[in-house]
Amino acid sequence: MSAKLSRNDPCWCGSGRKYKTCHAAFDDKIARFSEQGHIVPPHNIIKTPEQVEGIRKSAKINIAVLDYIEEHIHEGMNTAEIDRIVYDMTTQMGGIPAPLHYEGYPYSVCTSVNEQVCHGFPSEKVILKDGDIINVDCSTILNGYFSDSSRMFCIGDVSPEKKRLVEVTRECVELGLKEVRPWGFLGDMGQAVHDHAFQNGYTVVREIGGHGVGLAFHEEPWVGYNSKRGTEMLMAPGMIFTIEPMVNMGKADIYIDDDNNWEVYTEDGKPSAQWEIMVLVTEDGAEVLCW
Repeated sequence: MSAKLSRNDPCWCGSGRKYKTCHAAFDDKIARFSEQGHIVPPHNIIKTPEQVEGIRKSAKINIAVLDYIEEHIHEGMNTAEIDRIVYDMTTQMGGIPAPLHYEGYPYSVCTSVNEQVCHGFPSEKVILKDGDIINVDCSTILNGYFSDSSRMFCIGDVSPEKKRLVEVTRECVELGLKEVRPWGFLGDMGQAVHDHAFQNGYTVVREIGGHGVGLAFHEEPWVGYNSKRGTEMLMAPGMIFTIEPMVNMGKADIYIDDDNNWEVYTEDGKPSAQWEIMVLVTEDGAEVLCW
């Protein structure tokens, strides 16, 4: 797109500014990385300041819902109750639960317990027990803008082994976040996540990763955590994506429930943990929009 613009044309981003004073230098830098053989972000995943503000407002709802869940989740609660809370709170604040009816998904939230890796179905039959760990994955649409994050919760007296898994998984996300900066690579972040998990005796799910988000529920790029520094897509200011490694206590192998084609489990039946944050690449680092 940039090759067709003269320097005095309006910028492709819609800012109304001349291209030469807006994204010309940005595009020149992207082109140099592309010429070196790197994967570079397309224009359509670079968010404008106005779009970022809309995504921030969506994220405020997402955060408020997870904050409420954190205060009220408890032993004896069934996961269908979590689904009702997410739907009611989200809609009362003017939003729409993004998972609801997404590609046929029938609920407003994902609730994944113990060996469930992700996409767990809320159910009145799934009652949280003492010693359980659960991931609550919440996503919101507000005025066409998407936000997405998840948290782990420990129910009652959780074993030291499970607590450590939850804590190390959060550390993986925090270490990955430290690698998010403009003109670095997603592989820088991915290797930081991978190395910390493996140093602690865990594995990271290969088939499912993070994703771009903001103007759609899932955008480019796909974000993996078994990657190497200096590889994967270039990170540029205006990109928004999730960091959400799924860390297994046992092997990395998973399977999908044949009955619903959604719920993902560890193949060896050992617990899995996941934290998810939504990150904006800025001019000088990163901003966490949602956790």
